[in-house]
Order: sequence, then structure tokens, then C-alpha cells
Amino acid sequence: MAWQTIEKPRHGWAVVPNLRDYAHTCATFSWEAARQSLTGLPGGQGLNIAYEAVDRHAAGPRRDHLALRWLGKRGEVRDLTYGMLAALTNRFANVLQRLGVGKGDRVFLLSGRIPELYISALGALKNRSVFCPLFSAFGPEPIRQRLKIGDGRVLVTTPALYKRKVADLRPLLPALEHVLLVGPPEETTAIPDTHDFHRLMAEASDAFTIGPTDPEDFALLHFTSGTTGTPKGAMHVHQAVLAHYVTGFFALDFHPHDVFWCTADPGWVTGTSYGIIAPLTHGITSIVDEADFDAERWYGLLQEQHVTVWYTAPTAVRMLMKVGTEVVRKYDLRHLRFIASVGEPLNPEAVVWGQEAFGLPIHDNWWQTETGGIMIANYAAMDIRPGSMGRPLPGITAGIVRRGKDGTVEEIEEPGVEGELALRPGWPSMFRGYLHDEERYRKCFAGGWYLTGDLARRDADGYFWFVGRADDVIKSSGHLIGPFEVESALMEHPAVAEVGVIGKPDPVAGEIVKAFVTLKPRYEPSDALRRELLGFARTRLGAVVAPKEIDFVVTVPKTRSGKIMRRLLKARELGLPEGDTSTLESDA
Repeated sequence: MAWQTIEKPRHGWAVVPNLRDYAHTCATFSWEAARQSLTGLPGGQGLNIAYEAVDRHAAGPRRDHLALRWLGKRGEVRDLTYGMLAALTNRFANVLQRLGVGKGDRVFLLSGRIPELYISALGALKNRSVFCPLFSAFGPEPIRQRLKIGDGRVLVTTPALYKRKVADLRPLLPALEHVLLVGPPEETTAIPDTHDFHRLMAEASDAFTIGPTDPEDFALLHFTSGTTGTPKGAMHVHQAVLAHYVTGFFALDFHPHDVFWCTADPGWVTGTSYGIIAPLTHGITSIVDEADFDAERWYGLLQEQHVTVWYTAPTAVRMLMKVGTEVVRKYDLRHLRFIASVGEPLNPEAVVWGQEAFGLPIHDNWWQTETGGIMIANYAAMDIRPGSMGRPLPGITAGIVRRGKDGTVEEIEEPGVEGELALRPGWPSMFRGYLHDEERYRKCFAGGWYLTGDLARRDADGYFWFVGRADDVIKSSGHLIGPFEVESALMEHPAVAEVGVIGKPDPVAGEIVKAFVTLKPRYEPSDALRRELLGFARTRLGAVVAPKEIDFVVTVPKTRSGKIMRRLLKARELGLPEGDTSTLESDA
């Protein structure tokens, strides 16, 4: 069954979708022609993300248009027009220059959703430095790993986060030269070896000229976890802004007078690509909410801010579903015309629930940290097939492939056959490498395809359907979590001998992290020890990454070569067939 997204105009108004003829647009689309939608730096000096997102609007008729409205968790409101945002981001670019930070230097941001985060991100891009977001709920160890791998030279954070999570790491991070603290002077000036962010900003000029920027210059560093080894730093370039603009136009259906709310934290790629860059390139208004999820607050925000386009995550949708439709009916959401979701597959029930609760279906889409932007989507003027990721964006060629044992890759033409989802390389936001790991990057490509690691199928009409992950990466509340990272942290506890970690299905979060732990001989399983291990992991990894459940086991199943068989752990946990166990070291 399909749900049509365009219905009779509600409350007397409607917007004509940007993508009306899918087949014709895909057949005639070219990235070269789309490039004409952006202006480029004055004098043909290249392409810079921050210029396209801020300065070109500040220099034109949208100078006084509201760019960002920040809503503080205590009721504060701060508005930034495009003109104001241009001046503030200029100041931060000048702060970086004063500190001797230049092109290619990595600037890390560790904070909640505060205005200074957005100002710093765009100011770093103006300076041609590399913006590297960190999720504020990370524990010290994930932060240390990412700062070290990313050669972090600058960190912008708050006094509280610095003292709790970074201060003790400084001796381990010799490349980290400058820490800028956002907070009241009585807190920032009391911490040694740091700078007061606001003092430096007050002393800086609000005039800045962006230097020549090659479209292939390194701009963004986003970390993603794998099943083994350390986090991977996916490198993106300034040319990615073209994909951010185009996908905002086609997949999120941005129009000039939209009020947009992306609920994702900028610590993750969605919160950067679509919480910062894409809406600003369109010159529209973005809402930034500092507070955590609360159903009544969210509905009140949608009503009071007259949000027209809303981009959220399946976890949040399921939490709203749990509250029930009677709550949403108390609010006037007449302005809301388009809802999209990303982070993990959206349950068909959630699409149907959106129609019931909002009079609008929820449009699922698919992409990865490595793709930098939306690759497959359900569009405003196209029927939705609940449970489907949708169809590829104009300019994107997607296929289902089968890897041969000899390393060859064969495309599967028949509809309905499961295989690995693959994309033809060449779109502007495609990652250009994993920092310091060229071999790992090369393994992502074969036979003229980028191999996503996700399993999917394509139906006869070209809709793609997610099947599962080809590896063991856990998706919890839209966040990617590498089992190895969790296992390594738990192994640091003196009682722990071995650990295996899986994602366990959860009706709200999609998956939760569950650990299976074997103990050293002198330790015995107990509820007290379980609570101790949960707290131990939470301290090191942060609440998002740490396991929610721990089971004690006699042995963790491994292959003869010593690789943990997480697939087998998961099958046993869920009561599923165990499959081939011929490589199992010993049956647990």
C-alpha cells in the first residue's frame, strides 16, 4: 500500500514540490549544471562552504532574513540574521588566524547545541580550517581517540565538559595547542592553559576575506565506527556543499520561506550536513533547540515556531508514538507540510502513524557518514511505500551488487534479490578518504562501485528496501556504535577477561548495546558487579555508547583465528538459527 504525500491544501495553502517529474529530472540532471545554483567565491577564487551558506546571503536581499533561532533549555531565545551570522563567523575566523591556525588545521567542537557551536563551525570553514564535530555525550576515551586520530589542534568546548572529559587528556594530546572555553568569565579564566572564547571574539574584527578555496580542499572530518579497530575519520571537501544544496532542494523540498528544524545534534553528520549547511545554503530559517527530547516541548516548538519542514529520527518518532496521538491533537501544526526521517530504517508503522497524527506521512531516506548527504529518499510528490528507503537522488546511481570470492563485483539486475547496496562514485559529498588509513578507504571501492556495507533489495519500480548491515555496527537512536570500542573499554576493568558486544533490538532506540562478559578466575558474577561494569563503561564511553545490558557468560564464541563471532552471540540472544559454525573455536 502507498500513501500519497500531496493531499488537498490544508488551511488554504500549499507548496508545489521541487521534484515533480522524477524520471525527467534524473534523465536531465548534471552536477555541472547544478553548480550554477551556487555563486562561488568572488573573483573565481573557488568554492567555500561557509561562503555559500552565509556570506552570499549576507551580501544580498536576505541579509536581514532570520538564519538561526536558538531556543535555550531555560527559555532563552537568540536570533541571528544572515548579516549577524556573517559578522560573528568572520570574528571566529580572525580568532583562529590570531592563534596561528590556518588552512587544513583541525578545529574540534565539543558542546551541546549552543550558538557558539554553529558560529565556530562556519568560522572555521571560512578560515579554510577543518571542522570536526564531537558529540557532547561522549566519554573521555572516545574523545581522546578522535582528537588523536584527527590531529586536533584546536578544541572549542565548555568549562564543564573540559574539566570532566578533556583536562586529564591534555598530556596525551601534544598536538592540541589551543582550547577555547565558552562560558562565563569567572569559569573560563579560572582554568589554566585555555582561552576565553568570548574575550577573543570581542577583540576580533568582524571583517574577514575568505582565501582561495579549491573545491577539493579538506573541509569536514566526521568519525564513524567500524566493527574492529579504531574510529574512522571520513574526510569531506568544500565541494560537498553542492550535494548539501541539491539534496536540500530535492529530498527535503526546501522553499525560500521555510522554517526548518533538524533535531539531530551537530556532533553527528546529520546535524552538520542538514542541521547547519543545507538549510543555510538555501537562505532559510533554521530552528536550534538546546533541550533534550520532550514530546510536549517538541509539539509546542513546532506550533510556536511555525515549522514547515521537520527532519528527525526514527527513535524520536517511536517515542512520540509511545506518547500517543491524543497529545499532538492539542497543538496547531497547520504550518507543517513535510516530515522526513533518517538514522536507521523507519518502521512502516511509523509512516502510517505520521499520517494519522499529523495528516502527513513521514518520508524515510538513506545515506551514510561516508556519503556526506542523502543518497536515496522518498520525495514530496512521490508515493511512499512504507518501509522503503525510496529512490535515488538525481545525480546518484545506486545498485544492488554481489561480491565474488575473487574480489569481483557483479550487479544484480533482477528485482527483489538481496545484495549489497552500492553507489557509483563521483557525487560531490562523497568522502575522499579515511584520515591516516588509505588502505581502509581503498577497500570500500571495487568494480566501479562504492560498497556501502548495507544489505538491501530493489523492487521492480526502483524503490530500495533496507535488509540489514553487512557488518556488526550497532545503530542506537540513530548513532553508529562500533562493538570493538565498547569491548575495549570493558576490557580495562580488572574483573573482565573477554567481551563480546552486539546490538539488541529495542522498540524505541532501534538497538541497544548489549555486552557478554567473561570474568577472570577470582571474580564471580553478581548484580553488584554488573552494576559496577555498567557504570565503569558509562564513565569511559558516555551514556550513548556504553552498554545498557550486560550478561555474564562462561566463554565468548570466537573463530579459530580469535575473531569474536558477534553474529553467533546475536543469534543466541534472539533465538535465531546459528548458521554455519564451522569456524567456531569451541561451542559456548
